[in-house]
Amino acid sequence: MSAIAAAVVSLLESDAVPHLADNDFVLFGLAEQFTQDASALDGKWKALQREAHPDKFAAQGANAQRLAMQWSVRINEAYQRLKNPLKRAAYLCELRGAPINAENNTAMPAAFLMQQMAWREQADEAATDAHIEALLAEVSQTKQNLLAQCGRALDEAHAPQAASSMVRSLMFIEKFETELEDKLNVA
Repeated sequence: MSAIAAAVVSLLESDAVPHLADNDFVLFGLAEQFTQDASALDGKWKALQREAHPDKFAAQGANAQRLAMQWSVRINEAYQRLKNPLKRAAYLCELRGAPINAENNTAMPAAFLMQQMAWREQADEAATDAHIEALLAEVSQTKQNLLAQCGRALDEAHAPQAASSMVRSLMFIEKFETELEDKLNVA
């Protein structure tokens, strides 16, 4: 019997409220680190979903199916966080005591703010799709470089505070990247 199926059966027998793992990495059996193998993550997600599928518990009644559905939702939420590098970095920062607090903490280094202003000017002045595409390529490359730095801060330097600052910057970059993509799709 799979671990999740056993957990669902155990919960049914004890009539307890489901206790779902509070750590996505534990749930997926992964090392608690930024660097992850995408194909391994996909494989683990599929295997966990097969284990928790509510149809597997049809013979055990509605309560078992409800608990299986809760597991399934929890697995999907964890997968969405783990498969996205920015969400994974933010989650690791939170787990390591350096919450992002993006809604309350918008402080950015001056150099980053100057870069943002320069990019926005370039976007406003872009006369052709080629100009926007070139800017998008630059922004995307900056994002990849910063994600790599963030990964090193989390996995090698064990510096979640520094990574948290990078995540906030990455959130701005990702938003701007989406704006540029939207600008291309409108044209």
